[in-house]
Amino acid sequence: MAKTQRARQLRQVETWAEKLMWRWLRDRRFSRYKFRRQHPIGDYYLDFFCEEAELNIELDGSQHGFSDQRKHDLEREKYLQSLGIKTRRFWNSQLRRNARGIRDSIFEELQQRAPHPLPEYTKSMAPKTGKKI
Repeated sequence: MAKTQRARQLRQVETWAEKLMWRWLRDRRFSRYKFRRQHPIGDYYLDFFCEEAELNIELDGSQHGFSDQRKHDLEREKYLQSLGIKTRRFWNSQLRRNARGIRDSIFEELQQRAPHPLPEYTKSMAPKTGKKI
């Protein structure tokens, strides 16, 4: 139970970047993929985790630029890779400047790891093939 309580505490002190990302990912809003916030795995808490795609999205503030923190992040990534979980990291400042690019890269990663069929309405928008009339 201690891990669940710690995860709840972490959810209550979100950064602006985590709040924004969670607005995109919650309630299967992001192409129907289910994400969890502050999901405990081993000794770690993953910012945003999609079990179906085994994808972890991490948002990093300036503290992740220090060598001790980078070493910790590297050890963590190695552990997650051993479980088959891929980690995508984005700086908070990137999120501010390039939100669309980050959303697109998350979508591409999800499609590579656990593709969902495209909705019907997108198929009608696809270019038609065949002879010109």
